Amino acid sequence: MNFSYKQIWLIAYPILISLLMEHMINVTDTAFLGHVGEVELGASALAGVLYMAIYMLGFGFSIGVQILIARKNGERKYGEIGGIFMQGAFFLLALAAVMFFLCDSITTLISSDQVYAAASSYLEWRRYGLFFSFIAILFRAFYIGITETRTLTLNSIVMVLSNIVFNYILIFGKFGFPALGIAGAAIGSSLAELVSLLFYVAYTWLKVDKKKYALFQQFSFKLSEFKRIWNISCWTMLQSILFPSQWFLFFIAIEHLGERPLAIANIMRSINTCFFMAIFAFSDTTSSMVSNLLGSGKEKSEIWLACKRAIRLTYMIGIPFLLLSALFPTVLLQIYTNSQELVQAALPTMYIMLLGYLLSAPGLVLFNAVSGTGNTSRSMKIMLITISIYVVYVVVMVMYLQVDVAIAWTSEYIYGGMLLLLSYLYLKSENWNKRI
Repeated sequence: MNFSYKQIWLIAYPILISLLMEHMINVTDTAFLGHVGEVELGASALAGVLYMAIYMLGFGFSIGVQILIARKNGERKYGEIGGIFMQGAFFLLALAAVMFFLCDSITTLISSDQVYAAASSYLEWRRYGLFFSFIAILFRAFYIGITETRTLTLNSIVMVLSNIVFNYILIFGKFGFPALGIAGAAIGSSLAELVSLLFYVAYTWLKVDKKKYALFQQFSFKLSEFKRIWNISCWTMLQSILFPSQWFLFFIAIEHLGERPLAIANIMRSINTCFFMAIFAFSDTTSSMVSNLLGSGKEKSEIWLACKRAIRLTYMIGIPFLLLSALFPTVLLQIYTNSQELVQAALPTMYIMLLGYLLSAPGLVLFNAVSGTGNTSRSMKIMLITISIYVVYVVVMVMYLQVDVAIAWTSEYIYGGMLLLLSYLYLKSENWNKRI
């Protein structure tokens, strides 16, 4: 088993497309609710963040499942993959049930009565989607683990189209349905996740060799097998919570600089997310590749070669867009604001943000390579050290020195650089090429 540039691209691009499509679901919800009212728009954003925080717990667990599936795929022990999948399903369904009931208590943190009522209405229906989305991300882990990622693109397209149709009908009350407003957006998104899950089940049932992978055969919970998954996945779950926490801390600090710096930071965050989709796609691919290669008994030199190829491809995809953005920054910024004064004020931060891609790309790819080795406790330590240094830097630069938002954004260099350094040192110096 080897991974050429072409093979890496064929695995990564469906993941990239699926990430873009999933991002479109948030865009769709925002666009539709923007025509309903400001309270509904704000409440959906707040409730959406709460839902995403819960979703990331399940997603983090699925990363651990993905690593194990990829290892078994590399070892050609295909018959063990179905057991890993089913044990993961039992846990994720239980987690969905727990979080389903916790949603009620989370909304009590909202102070505004109007926003509370709207957010509660949204989460009342949105939380049903947890049962569908948690199992859907398990299918995602399965397909990435066996490096058959084309299914992700098809699924994402089906999901986005379903979301648009359901939202249009239920929010505005079309085709004889009542106009449900924000509740309609929640029901529509949950139904779209159900359609996504049904698509995965149908596709897997019809197209995948179920006997080869022993899928849908083990319907009993096995503690010993679950413990093996948990030893990997508990750390990836924690990482999935820690990873977005850096942005929360950053925005809390930037808020002390004033409204304009906060507005600039929000715009930069949105643009940065688009660039990071390419990094996330190749990072996910790298994790699966490393686990597959280790399972097939490849040497460290061959695994390093695959990682280097993934990094080069991340640059090849991202740098043309970076250059376009650097050449025509005002065109991009005017998507977010009509204020020429704000556009001009955001330009220095824009250039600093674009350069950050050069460190973030190899940093996140190698960090996911560490996870791919199966030593997720080490990757957790790397992230904790990185975030600790990042937080100290942000506090000193923003809270004490009160630097401009453009200088504050150099904290991304610290974050990407530390991930790159610590991941590189681990992969170069330690004997990680062991079986899990």
